[in-house]
Amino acid sequence: MISDGVLMEFAALSPSLGAQLLSFGDKGVRGFSSVSIDSRSVQEGALFAALSGSVQDGHSFVEAAFKKGAAAALVERRKIETFDLVHIAQTLGKTLIVVDDTLPALQAAAGVYLEQFSRLLKIAITGSSGKTTTKEIAAAIIGAEKNTVMNPGNYNSETGLPLSVFAVRPCHEAGIFEMGMNRVGEIAELARVLKPDVALITNIGSAHIGILGSKDLIAEEKKKIFSQFDGKNLALIPADSPFRDFLAEGLKGRTVFYGESSFAALGGVRSLGLDGTEIIWDGQRVRFALPGKHNLANAFAAIAIAQEVPVSAQAIRQGLESVKPLFGRGEIIQGRVTVIQDCYNSNPESVTEALEFCDSLDWPGRKIYVLGEMRELGEDSRAAHEDLGRLLLDSKAGLVFLFGDEIRPAAEVLKDGALAYTHTCDMDELSRALNACVRDGDLVLLKGSRGCALERLSAALVPAYRRHEGAA
Repeated sequence: MISDGVLMEFAALSPSLGAQLLSFGDKGVRGFSSVSIDSRSVQEGALFAALSGSVQDGHSFVEAAFKKGAAAALVERRKIETFDLVHIAQTLGKTLIVVDDTLPALQAAAGVYLEQFSRLLKIAITGSSGKTTTKEIAAAIIGAEKNTVMNPGNYNSETGLPLSVFAVRPCHEAGIFEMGMNRVGEIAELARVLKPDVALITNIGSAHIGILGSKDLIAEEKKKIFSQFDGKNLALIPADSPFRDFLAEGLKGRTVFYGESSFAALGGVRSLGLDGTEIIWDGQRVRFALPGKHNLANAFAAIAIAQEVPVSAQAIRQGLESVKPLFGRGEIIQGRVTVIQDCYNSNPESVTEALEFCDSLDWPGRKIYVLGEMRELGEDSRAAHEDLGRLLLDSKAGLVFLFGDEIRPAAEVLKDGALAYTHTCDMDELSRALNACVRDGDLVLLKGSRGCALERLSAALVPAYRRHEGAA
């Protein structure tokens, strides 16, 4: 267990990884107090994991990490001579933990670390969309009554999740971790790290369909969040998912189907437009600030988790009331125009939800929809963007701006209609055209894949707006 700021001792960790321990440092340094994969963020006493990336090799930064204060480095056996790591460790008086492959070793180390916390309720969340928002809502609710830890931002990847795990401390009662997926097998790897007690799937959509090829294969991968179940675990599956039966089939443990109709304490919901949703929970009104049906679905997913912890009705109300929009996920920016900044991600399902929400608003001014291309759709990209064009023709948009090369099929659909539109692949041109058109009182939707970085338009539309630190 953690003592004197040391998360784990080298001697305890190494056998679990099948590692060779080469210690050249102060014998008083028994272990590490934090973990990093970036030499620039290394803290005193850290374990630096040297990952072999496609662009940069972390082994070339071992010396820099040691000089920043790292106590040890997790390195690959085949890289020791290439980067002269033994000489560096000897010279600086540091420790090398030598393994065959540092990425699975980092993941295994995180799993071994978690085994110290037998009383921690481990909660995992995955899905094609809504993971981060659901995690944040669940943490707000559960955190109202229990000491809760979660992965920061969207640290949900093959490296982000293991690094997040090292934030767990003995005081924590619940850990809420989202799991993302950019390749086949990644969810299974993350499940082996966390071994969740409770695991939830938000939905099965088209995000990353270009990588996996079909929704069926996406569902198959997402289902692996349950792969470490041993019979004592709980699976939470959306009741309205067309994949619900497939996701539940053959699972060990208990399965609960959740959704609006599954909550006895839910007395009704009422849309407040841009101000969110009013939820009646256990007889009392709650103002949930995140607008749109998709965010209401995220709230229901978080409530489903919270009820199984369990926490009180008061904690659920308090948590829902406290949640604020995250960067790029339905942010409402007020000024001479009103901007809905929903540009952290985009896929056919989420863009449809965004258009339906904006169409539903009773708005006195014009509605201007700025759509960036939807990426990672593979061979489905053309058809998906053509569908987007048809959605726009049927929408209540007064003007449409399209950005990116992959969105050209939508522009081809629009050219045969009466809707005024502009298409460009140049951000400066887009910004000039948009600013030349907007009028006081307009509603502007910014919706596109993360790589489009449409939030760059917000500061020009609403000069008082400042981008979040760290935003791309």
